[in-house]
Amino acid sequence: MADAEKIARLLLKKYPKPMIALNFSNPLELLVATILSARCTDKKVNEVSPGLFKKYKTAGDYAGADIRTFESEIRPTGFYKNKAKMIINCCRKLVSDFKGKVPATLEELTTLPGVGRKTANVILGSAFNKQTIAVDTHVLRVSNRLGIAHSDNPDKVEEELTGQLPEKLLTSFNLALILHGRETCTAQRPKCPVCVVYRECEWPEKPAL
Repeated sequence: MADAEKIARLLLKKYPKPMIALNFSNPLELLVATILSARCTDKKVNEVSPGLFKKYKTAGDYAGADIRTFESEIRPTGFYKNKAKMIINCCRKLVSDFKGKVPATLEELTTLPGVGRKTANVILGSAFNKQTIAVDTHVLRVSNRLGIAHSDNPDKVEEELTGQLPEKLLTSFNLALILHGRETCTAQRPKCPVCVVYRECEWPEKPAL
């Protein structure tokens, strides 16, 4: 099995201060942006979110939004009808159950409409500075290629990665792994010749250099 901690340190040498690509200034903004990012690029979400964040400043603002108006405002992110319903219902629950504040535990976050483990871990890691692994498509693909995960199940991959790394590295490694997946270990034609973890990678299809 590949050495996850060594891979983490090599990636963090390349990406010493990895950051989430979504723009936000508080947990509520990240919650909304993360829901919008489903099947949509972070770039597109970042184009749409400034207008939203200026208009809707509290969970109560979203909870009271006119759904047709809100749908049109988020339409460029795709799947806008479902996303509008999720965000409005999510914020109604924030108002009714959490006094309008985004909770800071996995158990509470996953009670919100539209929030699964991945979204919850994104919020915990980047908005609350907790140590988490959020398994998106990049993390799933890259960790399996490297040989530090061995499952198509995101929950199992989260458990595998968490068990192999010092807790203090979890969030930064998670973000660095996403950057690595976007820039180097891409789904099609990964750039193995320039990969900083090529020697540690156990992908059987990697080319000989």
